[in-house]
Amino acid sequence: MVAVIVRNDTRYDKGAYEFVRLALDYTQSEILRENPDRDTQHISGQELLAGVRDFALAQFGPMTMPLFRQWGLRCGRDIGQIVFNLVEYQVFGKTERDSIEDFENSYSFEEAFVEPFLPPSRRKGEGVEQASKSKQ
Repeated sequence: MVAVIVRNDTRYDKGAYEFVRLALDYTQSEILRENPDRDTQHISGQELLAGVRDFALAQFGPMTMPLFRQWGLRCGRDIGQIVFNLVEYQVFGKTERDSIEDFENSYSFEEAFVEPFLPPSRRKGEGVEQASKSKQ
């Protein structure tokens, strides 16, 4: 099925679809592990994006962003587009409350996947703090 989707929507590599499927499984298992009494396995876009971040960092570490770029993933909306492509082809399900907008205004991929691996002096907001401390 993914081969058909990739043929019809060339924005994202097949690997991106496989990753999102694995990230969904990871996120569901983590949420259910943390909250075994949860009454649904359905997860929100924001929950999936949090799982994507955790799963990607655990799997790929500092190679996450180069790999994501190769797959065509640059922001949360790209993850949402993949999810909704999979919904359209009935691979994933959705509720009436789910929308592509659930994947917007989340974290910056640059901050989530690049900054943790930069030296402290090059991290956003920390360079100024470091410069101030060195002048004292």
